[in-house]
Amino acid sequence: QDTILHNNVNGHHQQKHDVESNEFDQSNSTSDDILLLCQRQVTPSPRHATPKTRPAANNDTMSDLDKLTSALSHLPLTPTALLETFGLHTLPAAQKYGILLGILTFTLTVGTVLTLLTLGGTWKRIEIQEKSGEIVSAPDSVVQRKRRALIMERLLENRDWMRQNYERYDGNGITPLAQIMMTVAPTQENETTSYKDNYTKAYRRCQDRPGGDILGGLPDARFESYARAYAGCGDRTSLNYRWSYARMYQNMCGRSHESEARYGKLWKERGTAIIGVMVRLEVLEKRHAKQFYEVTSGMAWGEHKGYDPDEVWGFLEYGPFLSEQSMLESEIFRIEKDQAGFAIVDMITDRILGVVHLTNDDPKNLNVQLDLPITKPSSEGTLEVLEACFLLLDRLFAYGYRRVQIAIDTQDVRSKRLPRSLGFTQEGQIPKHRIIKDANRDSVIYGMLNSDWDGGARGVLYKKLYGEAAWKADRVNTSKEEKAEEEARRLKDKNESEIEEKKNA
Repeated sequence: QDTILHNNVNGHHQQKHDVESNEFDQSNSTSDDILLLCQRQVTPSPRHATPKTRPAANNDTMSDLDKLTSALSHLPLTPTALLETFGLHTLPAAQKYGILLGILTFTLTVGTVLTLLTLGGTWKRIEIQEKSGEIVSAPDSVVQRKRRALIMERLLENRDWMRQNYERYDGNGITPLAQIMMTVAPTQENETTSYKDNYTKAYRRCQDRPGGDILGGLPDARFESYARAYAGCGDRTSLNYRWSYARMYQNMCGRSHESEARYGKLWKERGTAIIGVMVRLEVLEKRHAKQFYEVTSGMAWGEHKGYDPDEVWGFLEYGPFLSEQSMLESEIFRIEKDQAGFAIVDMITDRILGVVHLTNDDPKNLNVQLDLPITKPSSEGTLEVLEACFLLLDRLFAYGYRRVQIAIDTQDVRSKRLPRSLGFTQEGQIPKHRIIKDANRDSVIYGMLNSDWDGGARGVLYKKLYGEAAWKADRVNTSKEEKAEEEARRLKDKNESEIEEKKNA
């Protein structure tokens, strides 16, 4: 028994020794595998050998460029190695290309910025400022105010001229704003001044470029119509406006012998009217009251059906009116000093379509307000109403006005369509702006700047009214006129210099 027990104990110890040996061997095997794997990861592959590095140098003696070159030399130079470095080599090809393109875009952007800074002299200015000890900081509000761009000299001159008109106004007759908006008609007073000079200049210019066919038996008709429209715009409007307005007027007159006779008669009888294709604008007078009352009273007349007059007057502080006399005594015909009223007259029927006012004229700041045209409901938003507003806006900006405003009741949904059609921008809302018919009115404010008008709003509205072909013809004509004007100016300067040289000789 003792022998059997001794053998069992020795066998147990031997089995335990064998298990420990196996575990030790497995442990050694695992350690060897890990070491071998680490050596494979550390040891560079033949395709992506570690780039040779420059010998270390003293950082104190190295330039910034050498330091940057030394730092970049440790980076992988191929796209594949770069992706493997950041663990991105397993991504799909599309994502790899996206990453590479992003890096390329960033590199090009930074390079472009650095190039612009170098060419612009930024580094040089920084170096000069460091040497001079100059302190550079953002300008304060006072300095920024002094750096504002100045208003064009022509606009300032027109502003002073408008303010002088207000000073001379005695409160009777046509208001100063209406006077400058009216077309200049030939009179004994102005035939010997600028009107005659402008008429002669335009007549000769049109002879060189008639702009259309000559009417049989009336060889001078086209020249005369262009000249009287050009001269009628006055001295203070822009040249571009005069050329455009004169060509449009000339084309309407030169359609036929009948149109020439009709427009010639209209020029003699209503020489101050602003002429359009569909409508004309006449300074509002008492003679317009009868037809205007019939149009806006809501009663049926002629071929027109009756309607609720509140559709016209509901959002205005005056009206409806019980009689023509009560309308004459209202603010519509009692024009204030800073206002102007115009009757919108149909060019075919000579009937009044409505009335439009300019109010809150501020010549000091070259701002004015365009009130909504007062017309019958069926005329709202028509091309005739749009053209009436276009004729006013075009002449206002030609005189140098910088901003035109429209204020509309927030609840007047239908009227809000007009400023949008004209290209105005909604600028804001004024709560409790006015008291209309003993009730509060909040107003939506729309604005049009001269930069907006010249920058595209005029062209869009012109094409809407007269068509794409008419707009292109207008642009071509303006371009030719500008070239001719520049040639005439150069010739004038040359002649003046020659005369001066002869005097000095």
